[in-house]
Amino acid sequence: MKVSTVAIDVGYGNTKSAFPLGSDVATSMFPSLAPLAATSSLTPHSGSILRARNVVNVVVDGARYEVGPEVSISAPYGNTGRSLSEDFVTTPNYAALLGGSLHYSNATEIDRLVLGLPVHNTQKYAGYLKDRFSGELDFGWGPIRVHNVLPLPQPIGTLVTFIQQCAKQYDPDNAYLVIDVGYFTTDWVVARGYTMDDTRSGGVPGGASRIYQQVARLISQAEGAAVDSIERIDKAIREAKPMLFYRKDLDLRPFVEEAIAVAQQSVLEVQTRVGRTEDIRAIILTGGGASLYAPTIQAAFPHNDIHVMDAPCFANVRGFHTIGSARHVSKSS
Repeated sequence: MKVSTVAIDVGYGNTKSAFPLGSDVATSMFPSLAPLAATSSLTPHSGSILRARNVVNVVVDGARYEVGPEVSISAPYGNTGRSLSEDFVTTPNYAALLGGSLHYSNATEIDRLVLGLPVHNTQKYAGYLKDRFSGELDFGWGPIRVHNVLPLPQPIGTLVTFIQQCAKQYDPDNAYLVIDVGYFTTDWVVARGYTMDDTRSGGVPGGASRIYQQVARLISQAEGAAVDSIERIDKAIREAKPMLFYRKDLDLRPFVEEAIAVAQQSVLEVQTRVGRTEDIRAIILTGGGASLYAPTIQAAFPHNDIHVMDAPCFANVRGFHTIGSARHVSKSS
């Protein structure tokens, strides 16, 4: 299927996408886990009471990876196929996650593919993404033709979504601070209108995973047993449910309340780079870790209004799709 614009944000925590579905824009998300696919399958035949998991095998450089909404979040010794490295976009894991996202979009030809990058890596890897994912791609189920790749700093997508959703509140004559708390990084942008202030924008390692790791350490201390289940901690916190730990159903809330203190380091870096905020109309908080970092950010910026995005995980890709569609229309006209 030929589509004008597909927006994909391959994050360290989750891979999000926005793509046309009839007259609407559909969104999709699955964990950014890309373990090597099993060499044999126990998938049941038709008529079985069991069903196959919602995953797809993606071929990258001859290796076969498994990605999708129902990829396993548990693995021996914690080897779930997640990559937490600064050069993440150059890894086969990234390519596999991108390929899986394209599979779920059903696109075979794309005029413009919009990709998100952490702020501090945008200039470094924008050229790489354009070269790597432009042209004819093949992830194991047939060619996909991509005519143009547009890499963008991740928080810019949220800014565009905020402008769309809150047009009456938006003041283009004043600056806004967008803070995107991801899985592995915290990124921020200060922008007036669509003009980004590079001197006050940036990104640092340290997002929601830092809190999950601290929760794991606290559980280990309390229970006297090692915890490798970072993905299960993430899931339990997001769903506000207990986490099974051997015989116990652990309430993670007390551990989270203590672990939130580790967010201060990243937020302090934002304060240092942004400086005084008397010229900031509002702080827009987004990303999968937004709710975890919200109390620390509110305490750090007590004199500013803070707007937490609805469905913050999709705020970036919705904005990316808007930008890509607008550029496509402008180029066509």
